[in-house]
Amino acid sequence: MDIFGMPIQVLAGQIMLGLVNGCFYAVLSLGLAVIFGLLRIVNFAHGAFFMTGAFGAWMLQSFLGLGYWVALLAVPLIVGALGGVFERTLLRRLYGLDPIYGLLLTFGVVLVLEGGFRVAFGTSGQAYPVPTQLQGVINLGFMILPIYRAWVIVAALAACFITWWLIERTSLGARLRAATEKPQLTQSFGVNVPLLLTFTYAGGIALAAFTGVLAAPILHVNSGMGSNLVIIVFAIVVIGGMGSIFGSIVTALGIGVIEGLTKVWYSEASTTVIFVVMALVLLFRPRGLFGKEGAA
Repeated sequence: MDIFGMPIQVLAGQIMLGLVNGCFYAVLSLGLAVIFGLLRIVNFAHGAFFMTGAFGAWMLQSFLGLGYWVALLAVPLIVGALGGVFERTLLRRLYGLDPIYGLLLTFGVVLVLEGGFRVAFGTSGQAYPVPTQLQGVINLGFMILPIYRAWVIVAALAACFITWWLIERTSLGARLRAATEKPQLTQSFGVNVPLLLTFTYAGGIALAAFTGVLAAPILHVNSGMGSNLVIIVFAIVVIGGMGSIFGSIVTALGIGVIEGLTKVWYSEASTTVIFVVMALVLLFRPRGLFGKEGAA
């Protein structure tokens, strides 16, 4: 059976591969949306922390002999803690100022991190093996799906759901929103607002590092891997609505599928289709698909 001249097996396979890419986009854009939505910081360093997470997994294995599962738990905590230190020592000084200052500071972090890893490990990239438990493939009938890519879908969707639930459905999330919207009033109720802000930024960075560990067995671990994704992730956050948690997740999955289908019909446009979508959304709905009034 063909659809628009393409075998249905080819289309289904591209949709599945697009969903895998969309899951990477979803967790990355989720962390970015959390940081902007709660702190109003345009975190340009998000891709660099994604790259740091991938390198962290590789270094734990290469230098300490620690495997993938340890890295999946330890690296987000370590990199998130580093992000918390960055927020406490430098980023906090810029709250309330023009957002361009935060953008410039985080861009400087990109240059430092990428330059440091480039000098230390070169630009050719480091291979990170798929863990033994996740090797092999699954025959879906219309395609052969590697087990690891199926795991990426499950892990990414679980991370997205847990993050959404924590922020939107728990008392911790209510305190976070209150601390960013009315910090003085929240502080008067005995809530440690500065600590909550640090926790928020560290959590967003931990999500980026978690995605880096997931990506390490699929992408070559290299100093430029974050720069290749961060522009796409920013576009996804804009399309979904700046600061919208749910919008970032849905948009990322949708963009991944659109990107996969574009590769079938017109592969040359697969790298630019997301920006065409962003332009159309901004033209007809400037605040994004799921953005609230006044959020744009």
